[in-house]
Amino acid sequence: MAFIDDRLAMPSRYGDSYAEAVEHGVRAVKLDLVPVITAMGLATSHLGLGATYSTTYYSPFHVARVFASLDHFTSGRAAWNVVTSLNDSEAHNFGVSEHLEHDDRYDMADEFMDAAGALWDSWDDGAVIADRDEERFADSSKVRRADYEGQHLSSRGPLTVPRSPQGHPVIIQAGQSGRGRQFAARWGEMLFVIFPTPEGCKAYRDDLRARAVAVGRDPNSIKVAPAVYAVVGETEQEAADKLAYIDGLARPVDSLALLSEVFNYDFAQHLPDEPLSDEVMASMTGLRGFLDRVIQLSGNPNPSLNDFIKWSGRGTLREFPTFNGTPAQVADQMEAWFGSESCDGFVLAATHMPGAYEDFAHLVVPELQRRGLFRREYVPGTLRDNLGLARPMRM
Repeated sequence: MAFIDDRLAMPSRYGDSYAEAVEHGVRAVKLDLVPVITAMGLATSHLGLGATYSTTYYSPFHVARVFASLDHFTSGRAAWNVVTSLNDSEAHNFGVSEHLEHDDRYDMADEFMDAAGALWDSWDDGAVIADRDEERFADSSKVRRADYEGQHLSSRGPLTVPRSPQGHPVIIQAGQSGRGRQFAARWGEMLFVIFPTPEGCKAYRDDLRARAVAVGRDPNSIKVAPAVYAVVGETEQEAADKLAYIDGLARPVDSLALLSEVFNYDFAQHLPDEPLSDEVMASMTGLRGFLDRVIQLSGNPNPSLNDFIKWSGRGTLREFPTFNGTPAQVADQMEAWFGSESCDGFVLAATHMPGAYEDFAHLVVPELQRRGLFRREYVPGTLRDNLGLARPMRM
């Protein structure tokens, strides 16, 4: 599966300016994902296709219609990466004065998922008859309103798209904070996570599977996939040289621009080695799990900017685990994570484009296939079928 992240604003929190982002191409361009995913769907036959949509700045009806349509266009290969957005810059682009607090965003997201599910289920399977002789398009008794009413959101329905091949798109989620894990355990199916070690990822996987059981879900309905980089070469020296070159491209100011976006806080206000006060730390409203990571790895409840750059790894190869070496060595590292039940798969992030995915496909995939760790063909059917996920029943 390929999925594409998104932001609804340029990074502009750092120095209250988007200049750094524009000058150096730091997440400055984000195309609308609907035409991108549609084009990718037309060019492929089996690849799962995931798009990121925010539950904070879109409506349930709009998002439900988008993903039902994409699922039809791709014959059941659509996935939705559910996010709650990050910062005030995104809020301002939608005419909102400030971004919602962390837990409030998840409260709204819970309602959003309930509403979207009710809309996807507003058509029964088999509702479309398409009978020319009887002059009937669909059986109206199998179409109903959603009539969802929540504290934050409401939607009447019915959806204007019949029930799609998968019923619901596969739900991708990345919750790592306490409230985020609660949300992921209830709704997530493919969990995109960031952990520097297999031990940390395994603890997360065990926790989410237990949380899933507690809310009445099958623990096998959750697949955990940590983000990783792979820098591979025909020889160890080639791989090491490539790693050193890529690592040398990172710029600290780019990291700070990205961190300001992630934490909804202007890091340009501080000196590099200045410890941030308790008040400043408490004011950060973005990715809570990412903040916890910096505090934990640095061992400092009041980290400096340099601590944030080093321990977050944002904008560098240290953001995710990096598998480096020959094809066999990279496969060894991946197999060690997978074999320890730390994860169910990986989200392979690109260190550079073009080239990163081509290297992995041409060099590492054959080695993984030789070991029986990578499929040689797709299972007939939908993305859910290939991920081993059940098709949701009507709510």
